[in-house]
Amino acid sequence: MLKEFQAFIAKGNVMDMAVGIIIGAAFTAIVQSMVKDLLNPILGLITGGLDFSNNFVVLAGDASYDSLAAAREAGAAVFAYGAFFSAVINFLIVAFVVFMLVRYVTRVKDKLTRETPPETPAEAKPAGPTELDVLLEIRDQLKKSA
Repeated sequence: MLKEFQAFIAKGNVMDMAVGIIIGAAFTAIVQSMVKDLLNPILGLITGGLDFSNNFVVLAGDASYDSLAAAREAGAAVFAYGAFFSAVINFLIVAFVVFMLVRYVTRVKDKLTRETPPETPAEAKPAGPTELDVLLEIRDQLKKSA
């Protein structure tokens, strides 16, 4: 069983998947930092500092809380619609950034493949006689010998 496991791990597909996951995690950190540290502050300037993340409604009780964190700390049942809207907006930004990066990488890859001259195909071997040609030749030989 140990040898089967070693063979499974050594397969290229498993190694490729592991490398993809590691690179994906590192790429996720880069994209999240780009959104959080670069794009969100710019959006904050454009929208006048509009921040949905602290908008909420207390579902049970008459208590009022200054912030979503305070309501959650008190254990109140809250409908945190602002945090959800912020997550959706962040998702859309991240998805757009990933789209733009993949689009750029695809263009570069296409450009590199276009610049590489295609391999010249090997000279085609002359086709052998067809079945009909062989049969006609046999017929002619039989006529000559008769």
